Amino acid sequence: MAVNKEIKRLEKSNVSLCVTVPKEDVRAQYNNMLKEYTKSLQIPGFRKGKVPQEVLERKFGESLRSEAVGRIIESSVEEIFKDENIPRNEKPLPYSAPQLQEEDLKLDFEKDLSFTVIYDVLPDVKIGQWKGLSVEYPYAEIGKEEIDRELDEIRDRNAIVMDRDDGEAAVKGNVVTIDYQIMDEDGVTPLQISRNDMTFTIDGKNVFKFDDQITGMKKGGTKEFVNTFGGDFFDHSLAGKNRKVKITLTGLKEKKLPDLDDDLAQDVDEKYSTLDDLKNSIKERLSKNLDYRIKDKKMDSLLKAIMGNTPVIIPESMVKTEVAGRIRRLARYYDTDAELMMKMMTDEREKEWRESAEKALHSRLIIETLMEEQKIEVTDEDVEKEFESIAAANGAEVEEVKKHYDEQAVFSLREDIREKKITDLLLSENNLKPGKKENYLDFMSDNG
Repeated sequence: MAVNKEIKRLEKSNVSLCVTVPKEDVRAQYNNMLKEYTKSLQIPGFRKGKVPQEVLERKFGESLRSEAVGRIIESSVEEIFKDENIPRNEKPLPYSAPQLQEEDLKLDFEKDLSFTVIYDVLPDVKIGQWKGLSVEYPYAEIGKEEIDRELDEIRDRNAIVMDRDDGEAAVKGNVVTIDYQIMDEDGVTPLQISRNDMTFTIDGKNVFKFDDQITGMKKGGTKEFVNTFGGDFFDHSLAGKNRKVKITLTGLKEKKLPDLDDDLAQDVDEKYSTLDDLKNSIKERLSKNLDYRIKDKKMDSLLKAIMGNTPVIIPESMVKTEVAGRIRRLARYYDTDAELMMKMMTDEREKEWRESAEKALHSRLIIETLMEEQKIEVTDEDVEKEFESIAAANGAEVEEVKKHYDEQAVFSLREDIREKKITDLLLSENNLKPGKKENYLDFMSDNG
C-alpha cells in the first residue's frame, strides 16, 4: 500500500501523524473486505459464499463503509510504524494508543483518504552540563546503636513463641492475631480492606496502628472504637479521617528472648565462636550495605543537579503508567485491590505520587540518553566477570550460577551492567563530597 505520511512534533511530547491513502488503495482494501464477507456471510435466498457484492452493499452499505475506514486506518498506521527507518522518538509509546482526530470520517472512492492521529512519543532529551559538577550528598555512619539494633532483631528471630494463658491481657511485645473491620462512613458497612487472621507484634512498627487499642485485650475479646487514621496508614484514602473499627483478638502469644552471649552467636551460625565474631560480621555487613546506599545517594544528588539543567516534558501517558504500576505493586504488597486503591486515592496523595513518578521518569530518561550518547556497551567478557562476581558472593561455581539465567535474565543482567558503567562514569566525572549527616535508619530506608 502506497501511503503518504507527514510527522509533526507538537507540544508536551506529542506527535501528529498525517496520513494519506491513495483512492486506488482505498478501493482495493474495500473490495478485499467485501470478498471476505461474501465467503463467510449467509443471507436467506443465497448459499453461503455465493452472496453477490451488490447485495451486501445494498443491505449493509453504511456499516461496511464505516468498517472499511477503520480497517484502512489501522492497517496503514501499522504499516507506517513497521518501517525501521522511522526514528524511535517518532513512534508511539507502548501505552499511548494513537487517537484519531477526525470525528466523522467518510469513505469516498473518488478521493484519497486523509486522516490524522495524535500520540505520545519519547520526549526529546538534550542533556545539559553533566560533568565537572560540584555536588554534596547526605551520608550516615554505623555506630554501637546500629549494631545493638541488629542484635535485638537477631534475638527476636531466635525467640521462642508460646501461647499465653487464657485470661491474660495483651502487652507490648506480644504476638497477636486479629480479625479487624474498618467501617465505611455509615459505621455499619465494612470496607474491602477489612481482613481476618492478621498476625503481628505489638511494637509500634506494624502497619495497622492499633497497638494502644489492642493492649489490655484478652484472647476472644472484641473491641469497637473510632480511630483517626494518620497519613502513614497503608490505605492513604483514610488519612485524617475518623472511622469506626471493630477488632477481635483471636490469638495471643509471647516471645522468650535468648540471652545475648556466645551461645546465641553459635546458634546463629556455627562459623561464629563468640559474640564478638557475630558483632564483627554484623558491622561488616552493615558497612557494605551502607556503601551501596551512599553510592545511591551520590547518584540521586548528582542526577538532581543534572535534572536542573536538563528540562524534560514527560508525556502524560508515561506518568499515568508509572503511577498505576506503583499502585499495583503496593496493592500486591498489602494483598488488596489495585483498582480500589486508585479510586480511593485522595487528590493530595495523587499529586505526591505524580510528582514522584515524574522525577523518577526524568532521571531515567537522562540515564538512558547518556548511555546512548556515551555509547555504553556491554561485552561478553563483562557478562562473564559479572557471573564470576555473583558466584564468589554466593560461594557457588560459575557454571552453577549460569544455570539460573535464561535468555531474559541474561538480558536484564546486561542492562544492569550497562547502568553500572554509566553510574561509574558519572561519579568519576564529577566532584562529590559529603554534606548533611542523617539518622542511619532514615538514611537506609526507601524514603530516606
